[in-house]
Amino acid sequence: MTEATRSVAGAIVAPLRSAARRWSRSLSLRIITSTLVVGIGAVLALGAYVTSEIRDGLVDDRVERVLSESARDATIAQQRAETTTAANPAEMQTFVYELLIELSTLGGDNRGLVMMRSPDNTSSVPLTVGESSTDLRFAVSPEMREAVDSGVAQPWQFVELPGTDTPGIVVGSSLDLGIAGPYELYFVYSMADEQATLELIQRVLALGGVVLVLLVLAMTWFVTTQAVRPVRRASRVAARLAEGRLSERMTVRGHDEMATLAQTFNEMAESLQRQITRMERMSRLQRRFVSDVSHELRTPLTTIRMASDVLYDSRADFPPAVARSSELLSAQLDRFEALLADLLEISRIDAGSAQLEFESMDVADLVRDEVEAMLPVAADMGVPIRLRIAEGAHTASIDRPRVGRIVRNLLSNAVEHAQDTRVDVSVRSDRRSTAVVVRDFGVGLTPQQVDRVFDRFWRADSARARTLGGTGLGLSIALEDAQLHGGELEVWGSPGQGASFRLLLPRTHEGIGTNQPLPLVMRQGAFEEVGPEVDFIAAGFDNEVMAPEHEATTRNEDGDE
Repeated sequence: MTEATRSVAGAIVAPLRSAARRWSRSLSLRIITSTLVVGIGAVLALGAYVTSEIRDGLVDDRVERVLSESARDATIAQQRAETTTAANPAEMQTFVYELLIELSTLGGDNRGLVMMRSPDNTSSVPLTVGESSTDLRFAVSPEMREAVDSGVAQPWQFVELPGTDTPGIVVGSSLDLGIAGPYELYFVYSMADEQATLELIQRVLALGGVVLVLLVLAMTWFVTTQAVRPVRRASRVAARLAEGRLSERMTVRGHDEMATLAQTFNEMAESLQRQITRMERMSRLQRRFVSDVSHELRTPLTTIRMASDVLYDSRADFPPAVARSSELLSAQLDRFEALLADLLEISRIDAGSAQLEFESMDVADLVRDEVEAMLPVAADMGVPIRLRIAEGAHTASIDRPRVGRIVRNLLSNAVEHAQDTRVDVSVRSDRRSTAVVVRDFGVGLTPQQVDRVFDRFWRADSARARTLGGTGLGLSIALEDAQLHGGELEVWGSPGQGASFRLLLPRTHEGIGTNQPLPLVMRQGAFEEVGPEVDFIAAGFDNEVMAPEHEATTRNEDGDE
């Protein structure tokens, strides 16, 4: 396609698309256009029917009068021919001349006469006066002459008068002129009056149709405006309510259905305002309670921590039971402090006061540091961690502590649930985003558990031992941290096949996009196909790590890879 062709196509398509958008977005336009199309169609159909009926009536009436009149005048002409005393050519010429004048007088201005010698006329008497020399003779068709010669009684047909576009009727008859032999007599009638009448009726109908369509259009516009205007007001008020302007209300006018709609809408808005205000108050109280409790607990916790540290440092001097108690006390205080820290972080996130300090750094280096920090714990639990980092840059603007916390939570969760299987960690970037996938092959998650995995204080198995001392808030905070960065945190799980988490972080202001660097689920054999491992951490990352046919979406309900 050439540039000129594309330009022409664009000039044609653009207005059509604009009209289609306006059509789909405007109820008034659709109603008015539909009414206009239906109205014009109805007027055209009615006009065509009325015109057809009037035309048929005019024509039928005209044909009936023409046939009656031509039959009468043909009879008169034949009677005159039978009673004439003309005995020679000169007298016959005079008789025919007078006969034509008489017939012309009887027919008036809307009728012409054509006289022709019959093809089988063998008379030697010439009648130059009777032979028609006017243009009307061209209105007589060969079919008409053949019908007259064959003896058809009063044949007729519609014609167009020569030299004009006026319709007419030709009626034929035979005339025996005695010594002059047989002749053909044709009556040519003009239908100019009927045509003028029909055109006048058509103009009146067209004008009436236009006026009717305009009236229908005006009434439709008025009715549509009356009906749509309250809906538009309701839409505007609803939009303001959605923006948080809860005091917006519709104006109630009158006592009709629209007034009832406005009143009902206002009652609904008032109910929503009361509910939202009550929920906001309860949420503020809840956040304030959590924050206050967390802060208030810090002071006694600090005192208890100091006492616990003294006991813990002196545990070697205590009996075995007391020493073990001091160790348990120290471990539980560690968990308690972690829980308070998480509660404070959740309260800051809920209050919208979480502060991010962005810096440009390599996400792969951050992941490598977190994996190295987790290796001792994973080794104690017999869980190998394998890391693959794709070639290329993985730089993004992030809050390092928060992203580190996300990766740390994902790693600890994977190691906790791996059940002596391995944990695979993958890092890859494209132009718009960086993906970090943490996959374990342990107990996995059911679809119902996948739906709740980011809920606060929720654990897949509440009876399971908490080896790493989780608080139940880690994944919830990780999800909030990812969203604060404009990214996503997704999960997949299947019973007996493990679970997979994918962290997506934007690298540009365009966001993470739709084509992700890594699939959420990577098939088990893909990791081994990349290359060797080095002390649990392997460098290099093949472009064929994942198999597209094994990709899964977030919260895969069927649990299949």
